[in-house]
Amino acid sequence: MSEYLNAERRQHYYAAALNWQEGYLTPEAGGRIHYIHGRHGSEYQPDKPVLVLLHEALGHLDMWKDFPSRLALATGLDVFAYERQGYGGSGKPDDVRPDDYLQREALQRLGPVLNAAGLESVILVGHSDGGSIALVGAAELPDRVKAIVTMAAHVRVDPLTRRGVLAARRLYKETDLPERLARYHGDHTDQLFWLWNDTWLRDSFQGLDLSGWLSRVECPALIMQGVDDQYGEPAQVDEICTGINSSGNSGGGVQAEALMLEDCRHIPHLEAKDACVAAISDFVTCRLSSG
Repeated sequence: MSEYLNAERRQHYYAAALNWQEGYLTPEAGGRIHYIHGRHGSEYQPDKPVLVLLHEALGHLDMWKDFPSRLALATGLDVFAYERQGYGGSGKPDDVRPDDYLQREALQRLGPVLNAAGLESVILVGHSDGGSIALVGAAELPDRVKAIVTMAAHVRVDPLTRRGVLAARRLYKETDLPERLARYHGDHTDQLFWLWNDTWLRDSFQGLDLSGWLSRVECPALIMQGVDDQYGEPAQVDEICTGINSSGNSGGGVQAEALMLEDCRHIPHLEAKDACVAAISDFVTCRLSSG
């Protein structure tokens, strides 16, 4: 068990109707990955995809709160979530963060984690950085990824993104944000924050462009964002949906749906929880029944 876990909080968030397993994986790509896996039964169901949650830039398993439970119960699917290398209980952060860190996470680390967990068929549900990773991951693993849901994903750095990252920088310096993040990431908090913040403000990173991956996404996609998101322009949602629909590889079968959530900023699964869970459940149910 991770030293950063709060058992009482876990009991509150995790539905008793599911069988929960928590532990560590050692993927072939290296490192030690902390995960949770909620099942409706005691055994893996190979005929059903597993919902795989990919967290934000400063994420942790506990930051999902009761979202994994609610999503699993609403969809009838098992749910798997993990902390990427360097987050929470998943080892130490990388010493440096290259400009293509999102692509590397999707291309070099996602597949090995799924292999180590024994997950053959998945639906990727990614928030912020996790949403961007889901887009690239779906393009890279078309046989395994049956659908994707993104919440506040980025394919580029826009002016609103930069302003949001600068605002976070001020909060980290002037408020108790470091102490609040340290509840999740412990001694690695400072390093994690600056790896994220400095990267997104670095001149060389301003050329981030994931649009080239979109045409290779061959599965259905639900692209969500809060109307009041402080980290990304609504135009990114349109660009993602248009880019996914530009592919001819699937014979016109690819469908990307856009959903803007009212009264919601950057964290749909917490700030618009009911609408977010309902939308994902409807999307998943429709795609599974038609697939």
